Amino acid sequence: MSVIRTEAPLDDEALVTRARAGDLEAYNLLVARHTASAYRTAVLLGAGSDSEDVIQEAFVKAYRKLSRYRGDASFRSWLLAIVANETRNLHRSRGRRDGLVLRAAAADPTSEIAEDDAVGAVLAGERRASLVQALRQLPVRDREVIVCRFFLDLTEEETVAALGWPRGTVKSRTSRALAKLRGLLDREEVRHG
Repeated sequence: MSVIRTEAPLDDEALVTRARAGDLEAYNLLVARHTASAYRTAVLLGAGSDSEDVIQEAFVKAYRKLSRYRGDASFRSWLLAIVANETRNLHRSRGRRDGLVLRAAAADPTSEIAEDDAVGAVLAGERRASLVQALRQLPVRDREVIVCRFFLDLTEEETVAALGWPRGTVKSRTSRALAKLRGLLDREEVRHG
């Protein structure tokens, strides 16, 4: 009887070590593993149709700066910090810093609609539209922390690394941003009955 051995997939740290040693295939595996979350980050932070350019630039910069990656945070959160910075650079170059657009909620209109009936679909669409509208009204930093914590599902530690803020700032900004968002959503609900 022959035993088939399958290699366990390498974790990010092992791939980073190999990529630092010049193994391009290892870096390609990192890119493949994190492209979806990098893309979601760029879209949610407002890169919109430029999201692919933003993540391409982020992956190039990450490769060039691999020697600076210390491993204090996960590779994913380190990479997402670069994506966030690239997205900010995009906004600065556009001159539209306060006009971040969150299109991800509208990108897949079926993702949140679990109900089969048309009424449920309409209500879910209205709730999603209200949420997106309320998020657009938040200040940039409040929007960034909500996107990281709740849309990207980053841990507090990953959010600290991704945004480059102190832990206390992430905690307080998350709390205040959620309160502002709730207030905006409550006003929207009262206005539409």
